[in-house]
Amino acid sequence: MRNLGLAFLFTILLHQCFFRPHGGVEATGAGFIQTRGPHFVLNGDLFYANGFNAYWLMYVAADPTQRSKVSAAFREARSHDLTVARTWAFSDGGYRALQYAPGAYNQDMFQGLDFVVAEARRYGMKLILSFANNYDSFGGKKQYVNWARAQGGGGGLASDDDFFTHPLVRTYYKNHIRTVLNRQNTFTGIRYKDDPTIMAWELMNEPRCTSDSSGRTIQAWITEMAWFVKSIDRNHLLEAGLEGFYGPSTPQRMNVNPPVQVGTDFVANNRVSGIDFATVHSYPDQWLSNSNDESQLSFMNNWLDAHIQDAQYVLRKPILIAEFGKSWKDAGFSAYRRDQLFNAVYYKIYASAKRGGAAAGGLFWQLLTEGMDSFRDGYEVVLGQSSSTGDLIARQSHKLYQVRKIFGRMRNQERWRKARAARKGQWQSGSRNGRKGVGN
Repeated sequence: MRNLGLAFLFTILLHQCFFRPHGGVEATGAGFIQTRGPHFVLNGDLFYANGFNAYWLMYVAADPTQRSKVSAAFREARSHDLTVARTWAFSDGGYRALQYAPGAYNQDMFQGLDFVVAEARRYGMKLILSFANNYDSFGGKKQYVNWARAQGGGGGLASDDDFFTHPLVRTYYKNHIRTVLNRQNTFTGIRYKDDPTIMAWELMNEPRCTSDSSGRTIQAWITEMAWFVKSIDRNHLLEAGLEGFYGPSTPQRMNVNPPVQVGTDFVANNRVSGIDFATVHSYPDQWLSNSNDESQLSFMNNWLDAHIQDAQYVLRKPILIAEFGKSWKDAGFSAYRRDQLFNAVYYKIYASAKRGGAAAGGLFWQLLTEGMDSFRDGYEVVLGQSSSTGDLIARQSHKLYQVRKIFGRMRNQERWRKARAARKGQWQSGSRNGRKGVGN
Protein backbone atom coordinates (compact mmCIF):
# COMPACT_ATOMS: atom_id res chain seq x y z
CA MET A 1 0.00 0.00 0.00
CA ARG A 2 2.86 2.38 0.79
CA ASN A 3 4.38 1.80 -2.68
CA LEU A 4 1.00 2.32 -4.32
CA GLY A 5 0.55 5.56 -2.40
CA LEU A 6 3.97 6.80 -3.40
CA ALA A 7 3.33 5.97 -7.05
CA PHE A 8 0.01 7.83 -6.89
CA LEU A 9 1.72 10.86 -5.33
CA PHE A 10 4.36 10.84 -8.06
CA THR A 11 1.62 10.74 -10.71
CA ILE A 12 -0.15 13.74 -9.21
CA LEU A 13 2.99 15.80 -8.87
CA LEU A 14 4.26 14.91 -12.32
CA HIS A 15 0.94 16.05 -13.76
CA GLN A 16 1.28 19.33 -11.86
CA CYS A 17 4.78 19.99 -13.12
CA PHE A 18 3.73 19.80 -16.75
CA PHE A 19 1.10 22.48 -16.29
CA ARG A 20 2.94 25.01 -14.20
CA PRO A 21 4.49 28.11 -15.76
CA HIS A 22 8.21 28.79 -15.64
CA GLY A 23 9.50 30.30 -12.44
CA GLY A 24 7.79 27.93 -10.00
CA VAL A 25 10.95 26.47 -8.46
CA GLU A 26 12.56 28.48 -5.72
CA ALA A 27 16.20 29.55 -5.86
CA THR A 28 18.68 27.19 -4.22
CA GLY A 29 19.22 29.37 -1.15
CA ALA A 30 22.05 29.47 1.34
CA GLY A 31 23.96 26.52 2.67
CA PHE A 32 26.72 24.25 1.42
CA ILE A 33 25.70 21.31 -0.72
CA GLN A 34 26.80 18.04 0.82
CA THR A 35 26.50 14.36 -0.05
CA ARG A 36 24.60 11.65 1.81
CA GLY A 37 25.23 8.28 0.21
CA PRO A 38 24.41 8.58 -3.52
CA HIS A 39 22.57 11.90 -3.11
CA PHE A 40 23.27 15.61 -2.95
CA VAL A 41 21.80 17.30 0.12
CA LEU A 42 21.12 20.98 0.77
CA ASN A 43 19.99 22.01 4.26
CA GLY A 44 18.94 18.45 4.99
CA ASP A 45 16.84 17.97 1.84
CA LEU A 46 17.76 16.20 -1.38
CA PHE A 47 19.16 18.46 -4.08
CA TYR A 48 19.07 17.89 -7.84
CA ALA A 49 21.18 19.89 -10.26
CA ASN A 50 19.48 20.90 -13.47
CA GLY A 51 21.85 23.34 -15.07
CA PHE A 52 24.24 24.34 -17.78
CA ASN A 53 27.83 24.91 -18.82
CA ALA A 54 29.04 28.42 -19.62
CA TYR A 55 32.84 28.39 -19.75
CA TRP A 56 32.88 32.02 -20.87
CA LEU A 57 31.46 33.67 -17.75
CA MET A 58 34.73 34.98 -16.25
CA TYR A 59 36.14 35.90 -19.66
CA VAL A 60 33.14 38.08 -20.50
CA ALA A 61 32.70 39.51 -16.98
CA ALA A 62 36.32 40.76 -16.97
CA ASP A 63 35.06 43.58 -19.20
CA PRO A 64 32.65 45.66 -17.07
CA THR A 65 30.81 46.82 -20.20
CA GLN A 66 29.90 43.19 -21.01
CA ARG A 67 28.78 42.04 -17.58
CA SER A 68 25.14 42.48 -18.53
CA LYS A 69 25.53 39.31 -20.62
CA VAL A 70 26.47 37.34 -17.50
CA SER A 71 23.48 38.79 -15.66
CA ALA A 72 21.22 37.98 -18.60
CA ALA A 73 22.45 34.38 -18.68
CA PHE A 74 21.69 33.87 -14.99
CA ARG A 75 18.35 35.63 -15.30
CA GLU A 76 17.29 33.48 -18.27
CA ALA A 77 18.54 30.35 -16.52
CA ARG A 78 16.50 31.13 -13.41
CA SER A 79 13.42 31.80 -15.55
CA HIS A 80 13.76 28.15 -16.61
CA ASP A 81 14.39 27.12 -13.00
CA LEU A 82 17.99 26.05 -13.58
CA THR A 83 20.03 25.76 -10.40
CA VAL A 84 23.69 25.05 -11.27
CA ALA A 85 26.26 26.53 -13.66
CA ARG A 86 29.66 25.01 -14.44
CA THR A 87 32.41 27.37 -15.57
CA TRP A 88 36.17 27.95 -15.66
CA ALA A 89 38.25 29.36 -12.81
CA PHE A 90 41.30 29.31 -15.06
CA SER A 91 42.82 31.06 -18.05
CA ASP A 92 46.53 30.36 -18.12
CA GLY A 93 48.87 32.39 -20.32
CA GLY A 94 47.90 33.90 -23.65
CA TYR A 95 45.29 36.54 -24.37
CA ARG A 96 43.37 37.93 -21.36
CA ALA A 97 44.87 35.39 -19.00
CA LEU A 98 43.80 35.06 -15.40
CA GLN A 99 47.22 33.62 -14.54
CA TYR A 100 49.72 35.19 -16.94
CA ALA A 101 52.75 33.60 -15.26
CA PRO A 102 53.06 31.07 -12.43
CA GLY A 103 51.51 32.72 -9.39
CA ALA A 104 50.99 36.08 -11.19
CA TYR A 105 47.37 37.14 -11.75
CA ASN A 106 45.47 39.67 -13.82
CA GLN A 107 43.20 41.34 -11.28
CA ASP A 108 40.73 42.49 -13.95
CA MET A 109 40.13 38.85 -14.81
CA PHE A 110 39.90 37.84 -11.17
CA GLN A 111 37.35 40.58 -10.59
CA GLY A 112 35.43 39.14 -13.52
CA LEU A 113 35.28 35.82 -11.67
CA ASP A 114 34.32 37.68 -8.50
CA PHE A 115 31.40 39.19 -10.38
CA VAL A 116 30.32 35.78 -11.67
CA VAL A 117 30.25 34.33 -8.15
CA ALA A 118 28.45 37.39 -6.76
CA GLU A 119 25.88 37.37 -9.56
CA ALA A 120 25.24 33.66 -9.16
CA ARG A 121 24.63 34.33 -5.48
CA ARG A 122 22.19 37.12 -6.36
CA TYR A 123 20.19 34.83 -8.63
CA GLY A 124 20.20 31.88 -6.25
CA MET A 125 22.44 29.73 -8.45
CA LYS A 126 25.18 27.28 -7.45
CA LEU A 127 28.52 27.07 -9.28
CA ILE A 128 30.98 24.34 -10.17
CA LEU A 129 34.39 25.92 -10.76
CA SER A 130 37.12 24.10 -12.67
CA PHE A 131 40.80 24.70 -11.83
CA ALA A 132 42.48 23.80 -15.15
CA ASN A 133 42.00 22.52 -18.68
CA ASN A 134 43.25 19.35 -20.29
CA TYR A 135 43.24 21.08 -23.68
CA ASP A 136 45.28 23.96 -25.09
CA SER A 137 42.40 26.45 -25.05
CA PHE A 138 42.79 28.88 -22.14
CA GLY A 139 46.30 27.51 -21.58
CA GLY A 140 45.65 24.03 -20.32
CA LYS A 141 48.20 21.55 -19.07
CA LYS A 142 50.44 22.49 -22.01
CA GLN A 143 50.91 25.99 -20.60
CA TYR A 144 51.93 24.65 -17.20
CA VAL A 145 54.52 22.38 -18.81
CA ASN A 146 55.86 25.25 -20.91
CA TRP A 147 56.19 27.42 -17.82
CA ALA A 148 58.22 24.71 -16.12
CA ARG A 149 60.48 24.37 -19.16
CA ALA A 150 61.04 28.13 -19.24
CA GLN A 151 62.07 28.07 -15.57
CA GLY A 152 64.80 25.50 -16.24
CA GLY A 153 62.71 22.60 -15.03
CA GLY A 154 62.85 20.91 -18.41
CA GLY A 155 64.35 17.70 -17.11
CA GLY A 156 61.79 14.95 -17.50
CA LEU A 157 59.33 17.17 -19.41
CA ALA A 158 58.89 15.09 -22.54
CA SER A 159 55.18 15.73 -23.16
CA ASP A 160 52.16 17.61 -21.91
CA ASP A 161 51.21 14.53 -19.89
CA ASP A 162 54.12 15.35 -17.58
CA PHE A 163 51.73 17.88 -16.09
CA PHE A 164 50.52 15.04 -13.87
CA THR A 165 53.92 13.89 -12.58
CA HIS A 166 56.56 16.65 -12.75
CA PRO A 167 57.22 18.20 -9.29
CA LEU A 168 57.53 21.81 -10.49
CA VAL A 169 54.36 21.62 -12.58
CA ARG A 170 52.45 20.07 -9.69
CA THR A 171 53.66 22.90 -7.46
CA TYR A 172 52.44 25.51 -9.95
CA TYR A 173 49.06 23.83 -10.11
CA LYS A 174 48.74 23.57 -6.33
CA ASN A 175 49.63 27.25 -6.00
CA HIS A 176 46.80 28.11 -8.37
CA ILE A 177 44.37 26.02 -6.33
CA ARG A 178 45.49 27.72 -3.13
CA THR A 179 45.10 31.17 -4.72
CA VAL A 180 41.56 30.48 -5.94
CA LEU A 181 40.39 28.91 -2.68
CA ASN A 182 41.70 31.81 -0.61
CA ARG A 183 40.50 34.52 -2.97
CA GLN A 184 38.41 37.19 -1.23
CA ASN A 185 35.59 38.28 -3.50
CA THR A 186 35.81 42.02 -4.19
CA PHE A 187 32.01 42.24 -4.49
CA THR A 188 30.87 40.16 -1.52
CA GLY A 189 33.92 40.16 0.74
CA ILE A 190 33.58 36.39 1.16
CA ARG A 191 36.51 34.08 0.54
CA TYR A 192 35.76 31.51 -2.12
CA LYS A 193 36.43 28.61 0.25
CA ASP A 194 33.77 30.03 2.59
CA ASP A 195 31.12 30.83 -0.02
CA PRO A 196 28.18 28.40 -0.29
CA THR A 197 27.38 29.85 -3.72
CA ILE A 198 30.07 27.47 -4.94
CA MET A 199 28.72 23.94 -5.04
CA ALA A 200 31.93 22.16 -5.96
CA TRP A 201 35.46 22.39 -7.29
CA GLU A 202 36.65 20.46 -10.31
CA LEU A 203 40.28 19.36 -10.58
CA MET A 204 40.44 19.62 -14.37
CA ASN A 205 38.15 19.80 -17.35
CA GLU A 206 38.32 16.31 -18.90
CA PRO A 207 41.73 15.14 -17.63
CA ARG A 208 43.47 12.77 -20.05
CA CYS A 209 46.83 11.00 -19.93
CA THR A 210 47.12 9.06 -23.16
CA SER A 211 50.75 8.13 -22.42
CA ASP A 212 49.60 5.82 -19.60
CA SER A 213 46.63 3.68 -20.56
CA SER A 214 46.77 1.87 -17.21
CA GLY A 215 45.21 4.89 -15.50
CA ARG A 216 47.78 4.81 -12.70
CA THR A 217 49.19 8.26 -13.51
CA ILE A 218 45.80 9.94 -13.35
CA GLN A 219 44.90 7.92 -10.27
CA ALA A 220 47.96 9.11 -8.36
CA TRP A 221 47.41 12.71 -9.45
CA ILE A 222 43.73 12.74 -8.42
CA THR A 223 44.62 11.21 -5.06
CA GLU A 224 47.30 13.82 -4.38
CA MET A 225 45.29 16.81 -5.56
CA ALA A 226 42.07 15.77 -3.84
CA TRP A 227 43.93 15.57 -0.54
CA PHE A 228 45.48 18.99 -1.21
CA VAL A 229 42.14 20.69 -1.94
CA LYS A 230 40.53 19.17 1.15
CA SER A 231 43.47 20.26 3.32
CA ILE A 232 42.48 23.88 2.57
CA ASP A 233 38.74 23.68 2.04
CA ARG A 234 36.51 21.19 3.86
CA ASN A 235 33.33 23.09 3.05
CA HIS A 236 32.94 22.28 -0.62
CA LEU A 237 32.44 19.18 -2.67
CA LEU A 238 35.12 18.06 -5.11
CA GLU A 239 34.99 16.16 -8.39
CA ALA A 240 37.72 15.18 -10.84
CA GLY A 241 36.19 16.41 -14.12
CA LEU A 242 36.17 12.98 -15.76
CA GLU A 243 34.37 12.11 -18.99
CA GLY A 244 33.57 8.65 -17.69
CA PHE A 245 35.72 6.25 -19.72
CA TYR A 246 36.10 2.88 -18.04
CA GLY A 247 39.56 1.49 -17.34
CA PRO A 248 41.45 -1.59 -16.16
CA SER A 249 39.74 -1.75 -12.75
CA THR A 250 36.50 -2.84 -14.48
CA PRO A 251 37.46 -4.83 -17.60
CA GLN A 252 33.88 -6.06 -17.90
CA ARG A 253 32.79 -2.47 -18.58
CA MET A 254 35.39 -1.67 -21.25
CA ASN A 255 32.98 -2.61 -24.03
CA VAL A 256 30.73 0.26 -22.94
CA ASN A 257 33.40 2.80 -23.93
CA PRO A 258 33.46 4.49 -27.32
CA PRO A 259 36.62 3.75 -29.35
CA VAL A 260 38.66 6.17 -27.21
CA GLN A 261 41.51 5.45 -24.79
CA VAL A 262 42.57 8.39 -22.63
CA GLY A 263 44.25 6.90 -19.56
CA THR A 264 41.40 7.37 -17.10
CA ASP A 265 39.41 4.82 -15.10
CA PHE A 266 35.90 5.85 -14.14
CA VAL A 267 35.50 3.55 -11.16
CA ALA A 268 39.03 3.65 -9.71
CA ASN A 269 39.41 7.43 -10.17
CA ASN A 270 36.09 8.18 -8.50
CA ARG A 271 36.77 5.82 -5.62
CA VAL A 272 39.40 8.25 -4.32
CA SER A 273 38.22 9.26 -0.86
CA GLY A 274 38.51 13.00 -1.49
CA ILE A 275 36.29 12.82 -4.57
CA ASP A 276 32.72 13.44 -3.44
CA PHE A 277 30.78 12.69 -6.61
CA ALA A 278 31.29 11.23 -10.05
CA THR A 279 30.83 12.90 -13.41
CA VAL A 280 30.17 11.62 -16.89
CA HIS A 281 30.12 13.48 -20.22
CA SER A 282 28.16 12.33 -23.26
CA TYR A 283 28.96 13.30 -26.85
CA PRO A 284 27.89 10.42 -29.08
CA ASP A 285 27.86 12.77 -32.08
CA GLN A 286 31.62 13.22 -31.61
CA TRP A 287 32.58 9.75 -30.41
CA LEU A 288 30.46 7.91 -33.01
CA SER A 289 30.44 10.53 -35.73
CA ASN A 290 29.99 7.97 -38.53
CA SER A 291 26.88 6.48 -36.95
CA ASN A 292 23.29 7.61 -37.42
CA ASP A 293 21.24 9.33 -34.74
CA GLU A 294 19.49 6.13 -33.67
CA SER A 295 22.81 4.34 -33.10
CA GLN A 296 24.16 7.32 -31.19
CA LEU A 297 21.09 7.43 -28.94
CA SER A 298 21.32 3.70 -28.31
CA PHE A 299 24.97 4.06 -27.33
CA MET A 300 24.19 6.99 -25.05
CA ASN A 301 21.41 5.14 -23.26
CA ASN A 302 23.74 2.22 -22.51
CA TRP A 303 26.55 4.63 -21.54
CA LEU A 304 24.40 6.48 -19.03
CA ASP A 305 22.75 3.33 -17.66
CA ALA A 306 26.15 1.81 -16.88
CA HIS A 307 27.46 4.91 -15.12
CA ILE A 308 24.33 5.56 -13.09
CA GLN A 309 24.27 1.91 -11.99
CA ASP A 310 27.97 1.93 -11.03
CA ALA A 311 27.63 5.23 -9.17
CA GLN A 312 24.82 3.78 -7.07
CA TYR A 313 26.00 0.25 -6.40
CA VAL A 314 29.80 0.39 -6.77
CA LEU A 315 30.85 3.93 -5.88
CA ARG A 316 27.83 4.77 -3.69
CA LYS A 317 28.25 8.40 -4.67
CA PRO A 318 26.07 10.83 -6.64
CA ILE A 319 26.73 11.16 -10.35
CA LEU A 320 26.31 14.31 -12.41
CA ILE A 321 25.97 14.22 -16.19
CA ALA A 322 28.24 17.24 -16.37
CA GLU A 323 28.27 17.75 -20.15
CA PHE A 324 25.94 16.69 -22.93
CA GLY A 325 24.65 18.23 -26.11
CA LYS A 326 24.14 17.97 -29.84
CA SER A 327 25.74 20.26 -32.42
CA TRP A 328 23.87 21.99 -35.22
CA LYS A 329 27.01 21.27 -37.27
CA ASP A 330 26.08 17.57 -37.33
CA ALA A 331 24.74 16.29 -40.63
CA GLY A 332 20.95 16.21 -40.60
CA PHE A 333 20.66 18.34 -37.46
CA SER A 334 17.28 19.63 -36.41
CA ALA A 335 15.89 21.11 -33.22
CA TYR A 336 13.81 17.94 -32.94
CA ARG A 337 16.97 15.79 -32.96
CA ARG A 338 18.54 17.91 -30.26
CA ASP A 339 15.39 17.78 -28.15
CA GLN A 340 15.33 14.01 -28.61
CA LEU A 341 18.83 13.75 -27.13
CA PHE A 342 18.06 16.17 -24.28
CA ASN A 343 14.88 14.26 -23.50
CA ALA A 344 16.78 10.96 -23.39
CA VAL A 345 19.35 12.35 -20.95
CA TYR A 346 16.69 13.98 -18.80
CA TYR A 347 14.64 10.79 -18.69
CA LYS A 348 17.63 8.79 -17.41
CA ILE A 349 18.17 11.32 -14.63
CA TYR A 350 14.51 11.51 -13.66
CA ALA A 351 13.96 7.75 -13.76
CA SER A 352 16.90 7.27 -11.39
CA ALA A 353 15.98 10.20 -9.13
CA LYS A 354 12.37 9.14 -8.55
CA ARG A 355 13.62 5.71 -7.41
CA GLY A 356 16.08 7.33 -5.02
CA GLY A 357 18.98 6.50 -7.34
CA ALA A 358 22.38 8.11 -7.83
CA ALA A 359 21.66 10.31 -10.86
CA ALA A 360 21.73 13.77 -9.32
CA GLY A 361 21.32 16.04 -12.33
CA GLY A 362 22.58 17.18 -15.71
CA LEU A 363 24.33 20.21 -17.20
CA PHE A 364 23.90 20.80 -20.92
CA TRP A 365 26.67 22.30 -23.05
CA GLN A 366 26.39 25.26 -23.42
CA LEU A 367 24.24 28.27 -22.52
CA LEU A 368 24.65 31.53 -24.42
CA THR A 369 22.59 34.68 -24.37
CA GLU A 370 21.77 37.19 -27.10
CA GLY A 371 24.65 38.97 -28.85
CA MET A 372 27.29 36.26 -28.33
CA ASP A 373 27.70 34.93 -31.86
CA SER A 374 31.49 34.72 -31.55
CA PHE A 375 31.07 32.11 -28.79
CA ARG A 376 28.89 29.78 -30.84
CA ASP A 377 30.43 26.31 -31.13
CA GLY A 378 27.48 24.39 -32.53
CA TYR A 379 26.24 23.14 -29.17
CA GLU A 380 24.96 26.46 -27.84
CA VAL A 381 21.45 26.93 -26.54
CA VAL A 382 20.06 30.46 -26.53
CA LEU A 383 16.90 30.07 -24.49
CA GLY A 384 15.19 33.02 -26.13
CA GLN A 385 15.72 31.45 -29.56
CA SER A 386 15.10 27.79 -28.74
CA SER A 387 11.56 27.55 -27.41
CA SER A 388 11.12 23.78 -27.68
CA THR A 389 14.47 23.06 -26.02
CA GLY A 390 13.79 25.73 -23.40
CA ASP A 391 10.44 24.17 -22.55
CA LEU A 392 12.08 20.76 -22.23
CA ILE A 393 14.71 22.17 -19.87
CA ALA A 394 12.09 23.90 -17.71
CA ARG A 395 9.96 20.75 -17.48
CA GLN A 396 12.97 18.80 -16.26
CA SER A 397 13.58 21.42 -13.57
CA HIS A 398 10.00 21.02 -12.35
CA LYS A 399 10.10 17.24 -12.42
CA LEU A 400 13.24 17.12 -10.30
CA TYR A 401 11.77 19.70 -7.94
CA GLN A 402 8.70 17.52 -7.49
CA VAL A 403 10.89 14.51 -6.73
CA ARG A 404 12.67 16.59 -4.12
CA LYS A 405 9.33 17.59 -2.59
CA ILE A 406 8.14 13.99 -2.45
CA PHE A 407 11.22 12.79 -0.62
CA GLY A 408 11.02 15.85 1.63
CA ARG A 409 7.47 14.88 2.61
CA MET A 410 8.51 11.29 3.20
CA ARG A 411 11.36 12.50 5.39
CA ASN A 412 9.01 14.70 7.41
CA GLN A 413 6.52 11.84 7.81
CA GLU A 414 9.29 9.58 9.06
CA ARG A 415 10.36 12.24 11.56
CA TRP A 416 6.74 12.55 12.72
CA ARG A 417 6.40 8.78 13.13
CA LYS A 418 9.63 8.59 15.14
CA ALA A 419 8.59 11.51 17.36
CA ARG A 420 5.17 9.95 17.90
CA ALA A 421 6.74 6.60 18.76
CA ALA A 422 9.14 8.30 21.18
CA ARG A 423 6.28 10.15 22.91
CA LYS A 424 4.27 6.94 23.14
CA GLY A 425 7.27 5.15 24.63
CA GLN A 426 7.73 7.92 27.20
CA TRP A 427 4.03 7.79 28.14
CA GLN A 428 4.05 4.01 28.53
CA SER A 429 7.23 4.16 30.61
CA GLY A 430 5.74 6.83 32.84
CA SER A 431 2.52 4.86 33.20
CA ARG A 432 4.38 1.72 34.29
CA ASN A 433 6.42 3.69 36.82
CA GLY A 434 3.25 5.17 38.20
CA ARG A 435 1.65 1.76 38.68
CA LYS A 436 4.75 0.51 40.49
CA GLY A 437 4.52 3.48 42.88
CA VAL A 438 0.89 2.65 43.69
CA GLY A 439 1.77 -0.98 44.38
CA ASN A 440 4.46 0.00 46.87
